Amino acid sequence: MKKLHIVGIIIIAVAIGVIFVSLKNTSTYADFTEAIANPDKEYHVVGKLDKDQPQIYDPRVNADEFLFTLVDNKGIAKQVVLHKSKPQDFEKSEQIVLIGKMHGSEFHANDILMKCPSKYNDSKAQIN
Repeated sequence: MKKLHIVGIIIIAVAIGVIFVSLKNTSTYADFTEAIANPDKEYHVVGKLDKDQPQIYDPRVNADEFLFTLVDNKGIAKQVVLHKSKPQDFEKSEQIVLIGKMHGSEFHANDILMKCPSKYNDSKAQIN
């Protein structure tokens, strides 16, 4: 075999390896029911903040732990432990996407994405 062929085979093998690693680390959108059924798998859970339940964040005790309750799109409410500081304007969010896994009865999130109300929405009457 020529050196060029060997280098080409190595590049193809590395590319296949990278593809398999990236596919293994992907997570899917789900609700709490599916996350409970597969606690070892990472999910994106979409829902809304339950504003009737308390939010616990004390940076003096642990700056990287924020507890709150999320209601998923099927109406199931679960306690969430976010392993980050409390996001700014958290209470104003319209929709929340959590990325994490179930641990017992709590959802432990490593990351959070929030959809906040748009500042560009015109609340005044539209002119026709």
